[in-house]
Amino acid sequence: MKFFKQLLVAPAALGLLAPVAAGATEMNVAGVSDYAPVSQDAVAVDQVTSITQFSDVYPTDWAYQALSNLIERYGCVAGYPNGTYRGNRAMTRFEAAALLNACLDRVTEVTDELKRLMKEFEKELAIVKGRVDGLEARVGELEATQFSTTTKLKGKVDFVTGGVSYGGEDYDLGEGPEYRGQDAFTFNYRATLNLNTSFTGKDLLYTRLRAGNFNNNAFSGKGYTGNITQLSVAKSTGDALKVDKLWYQFPLGADFQVYLGAKIENYYMLGAPASVYREILKDFKLGGYYGVYGASTSPGAGIVWKPNSKNNPFDPKFTVALNYTAKNGAKGNPRKGGGIMTNTSGGKFVAQVGYGGPQWNINAGYAYVQDGMTVGYGTPLGSGTTVVGGDDQAVSRGFKDANAVALRAWWQPSESSWVPSISLGWDLTSFNGKDVNFPANNFKRDLREKQTSQAWTVGLNWRDAFMRGNLLGFAIGQPQFETEREEGTPDDGNYAMELYYQFQVTDNIAVTPAIFYVSRPFGELTGSAPRYGGDGAERFNTFGYLVKTTFRF
Repeated sequence: MKFFKQLLVAPAALGLLAPVAAGATEMNVAGVSDYAPVSQDAVAVDQVTSITQFSDVYPTDWAYQALSNLIERYGCVAGYPNGTYRGNRAMTRFEAAALLNACLDRVTEVTDELKRLMKEFEKELAIVKGRVDGLEARVGELEATQFSTTTKLKGKVDFVTGGVSYGGEDYDLGEGPEYRGQDAFTFNYRATLNLNTSFTGKDLLYTRLRAGNFNNNAFSGKGYTGNITQLSVAKSTGDALKVDKLWYQFPLGADFQVYLGAKIENYYMLGAPASVYREILKDFKLGGYYGVYGASTSPGAGIVWKPNSKNNPFDPKFTVALNYTAKNGAKGNPRKGGGIMTNTSGGKFVAQVGYGGPQWNINAGYAYVQDGMTVGYGTPLGSGTTVVGGDDQAVSRGFKDANAVALRAWWQPSESSWVPSISLGWDLTSFNGKDVNFPANNFKRDLREKQTSQAWTVGLNWRDAFMRGNLLGFAIGQPQFETEREEGTPDDGNYAMELYYQFQVTDNIAVTPAIFYVSRPFGELTGSAPRYGGDGAERFNTFGYLVKTTFRF
């Protein structure tokens, strides 16, 4: 116990004894009686309960805090009868001994009180100790059996029930076995497992595993109406669990982030979010899934410059991102479509510049796209995969390359209210076509064609709509449609819109009923062939309805 007392008062005593070596050469017995708190005069006149009682001690003094602690915690410091402390005066050994003795007496009083309290709450302390021991045992067991010391697992499962219906004028989907529509009610799922691994606390090795069974139905992007009616949640793997995303990112200095991925998409390597709207149709993803932001999972790399806010993190700032992906980057034969940075890589280079903060942002993107890479969703002509020639025949083909620009702007309120978040997007893509053979009247005609496509999107979200935790969403726009070509005048316009309401049933379960409408999924090609609404169709549209149930864990 004696050693314990010394530990408690040692810092204070050493601090007060420091000046002794400077000039304490004589004993001041009178000073001892003045200083010691056991002195009757000192107790009556000079004992202090607050450091403010000393007229010559100031907050700027180097020992101010130490002296204040001694007074408030132990009450063993006294001053001189005139209300001063005389902190710069040298201390004699007798004065130091008197101060140390007074503090030790106070510590003894505190220790005795502590012993009394420990005796009084002995049973309660024993219960607490037992619980702590139990927790330590459980922590040890978890550490011994945990999945990984560096990896966290998060999962999500989406159930989707719903279907589509078709409408229009003079459209023909065939009959019997030749029926081309996909308007049956379906029940599909997508399962996602996210593995987030960090080795330093600042880096991230991201692995995403996915499985789904949307296959070729109307929601899959591979159905009759193509990707213009694809749900953002749709995934088709034939029920097999596959590695869907895999990349590693790490900081480079204070302001740069580097990405290296075997399976990554360009939009994961951006400095500014393209949109804050939460979509149902993939058309509305990223403020428009076209041109710059349409993508395919591929090998790639990127770097992002995002300066850290040294003052206010909400201050607006510039961001710059550069990245490259190659759809055929995992293949080894460049003559058959393979390699990285080759003519047949199916590559895509993206650059983005943004300015804003957590509540708003304005950003612009540019992309150079090689043949074979995804350029986004839209009408058959608008996506650059089909051209019109010959006797107005539609022929599928790829494109030599494309240049795309995208403008995005979004704003969201700092608190939920009747005012929604607003996300705006506009895209323009210019395609350089290949030589295409158009069979017409038993001869072939070569055509090298350039074309331009555009798209725009407006997305609105109301947080806590009607009830806390719920979300209301509405979007409208024109998915990518052809606006200019070398021969003829395009008539490819179409509209898409969606409306949904997300019920947050629990923290981990949400139910989202939704509807969507696409006015002209085939654009100008409507009625030109059986696969485009049937020969001679005047109008053709698609209405979709669904309920999505999401489980998070």
